[in-house]
Amino acid sequence: MSTPQRAILKSAPVTRRRWLLWLVGLFLTGRWMVAAEPAGGVSEYQVKAAFIFNFTKFTEWPTNAFTSPTAPLVIGIVGDDPFGKTLDDLIRGEVVRERPLVVKRLRADGDLRSCHVLFISHSEKDQMGRLLSQVKASPVLTVGDTAGFAEKGGTVNFFLMEKTVKIEVNQTAALEAGLQISAKLLKLARLVK
Repeated sequence: MSTPQRAILKSAPVTRRRWLLWLVGLFLTGRWMVAAEPAGGVSEYQVKAAFIFNFTKFTEWPTNAFTSPTAPLVIGIVGDDPFGKTLDDLIRGEVVRERPLVVKRLRADGDLRSCHVLFISHSEKDQMGRLLSQVKASPVLTVGDTAGFAEKGGTVNFFLMEKTVKIEVNQTAALEAGLQISAKLLKLARLVK
């Protein structure tokens, strides 16, 4: 994050909308790899929440993934919720492709295919294989932040490099799920198999 960006964050109260627009701008310009440690009020999980929001914009789901043309796009979280209210606040009132965004907390023994984006918390690392197999071949974008997540069949994994949040994408998992990830997103990611 540049010095002017830090100064802006420190000098003025950052509203949810302003914070969102700033992070979306970073994402779209390729300067999205911001510090994972709190700097001017932006934490690692605020950055990851902004990524998840952007994943909804840069991923296309098959039409049969939704019950109706206006059904919400559901972001599910399974396991311990590291976002707190950050993700809820970030997506409140947001619409992607005419679909409202909704966050749901799910149980590991529930129907994980009821969402379109599924964040599998690090707390579920011992169950990761079982959870991924539960949604395999379903139109669910699986997201995690556990080492080896993408290599084990997850679609998108967050990792830290030099205190910076970065992503890796498993295109094979995306294709098996019937998802199309934008080339813009793939260009910013480390690709894994």
